[in-house]
Amino acid sequence: MVALAVTGCGGDDADDLGVGAQCESDADCRNDDGQPVQRCLAQFKGGYCGIQACTRSTECPKYSACVEHDDGENYCFRTCADKLECNAHRSPDNESNCSSSVEFVNADKGDVGKACIPPSAG
Repeated sequence: MVALAVTGCGGDDADDLGVGAQCESDADCRNDDGQPVQRCLAQFKGGYCGIQACTRSTECPKYSACVEHDDGENYCFRTCADKLECNAHRSPDNESNCSSSVEFVNADKGDVGKACIPPSAG
C-alpha cells in the first residue's frame, strides 16, 4: 500500500483511494461492486487509479469521466472543482492538476467542468 502524508478534505467515496489515487499496483486501487474495475495506470508519475481506453463516461466509476488525454488515449479521470480534490491520496511530488482544458469523450453524464490530470511518468 502506498503511504502518503497528504490528507484531503471532503469525505465522499472518491477520497477513499478511488479514481485519481496514487498507486504502485492494481491492488492499491479501490474497486466497488457494480463499478467499473480500476487499474493502476503506470504511465503517470506515481501511478494513477483509473481506467484506460474508455469510450464514454458511463464506463467510468463514480466521480470520474472519460477524458481524451494529450497522449492520444482516453482515460477515466476524477472530476474536480479544485486541485485539493485531485490530491487527497497523492504525494506532493506526484500532484495532479484540476484542469478545465480537457476534452470529455462522448459526454453523456452531463460532463462539464474540470478533471484531475496527473503528470506523465516520462
